[in-house]
Amino acid sequence: MQVNTPLSRAQLRTQLRQKRRSLTPNQQAQAAQNLYRQLAQHPLFLRAQHIALYLAGDGEIDPQWIMREAWRRGKCVYLPVLPCWPKTAMAFQRVRPVQTWEKNRFGILQPRWYVADQRPVWALDAVLLPLVGFDQKGGRLGMGGGFYDRIFAKLAQTDHLLTPQRIGLAHECQRVESLPVAAWDVPLHAVVTDQGWYMAPT
Repeated sequence: MQVNTPLSRAQLRTQLRQKRRSLTPNQQAQAAQNLYRQLAQHPLFLRAQHIALYLAGDGEIDPQWIMREAWRRGKCVYLPVLPCWPKTAMAFQRVRPVQTWEKNRFGILQPRWYVADQRPVWALDAVLLPLVGFDQKGGRLGMGGGFYDRIFAKLAQTDHLLTPQRIGLAHECQRVESLPVAAWDVPLHAVVTDQGWYMAPT
């Protein structure tokens, strides 16, 4: 009898990245609009005034409609930025409809580094972050850099009572039954896909 061996995190990452990259431009565009419909009238989004998002790449579901809606409602929008040093650090910097851009060391666009426009993670209302895979228990599989996990883990070690809602954004095809958990993983509060919400158990 053949026994199916569970996939490693690296194997899952490869498989799920291929899935999202296989979506056609029309499927990606439709998924982005459906994601917007899931989020735009949700109480969490309506209440939040300081929201972190991301610029989509590598087949990630695109939150551009949510970003425009946030600006339309007068909310402050932030994107992750990576400094040249230290290489493991990440910050959140405010962006506006008219913005100056630069590429980080991974070749990904980010707003030009400007400390005065940055906001500490504890002072954000919600962080809507990308992922490679997720399960319904709040598990998140990222790209492997650990930037989000580190910033949330560092926050958990402080005395700040305020913490942002950690909301993963994904295509429905990125859901798996169960993710292998690593010691450094920080669970999500919820995941939103083009088809619905998945709230993590409390």
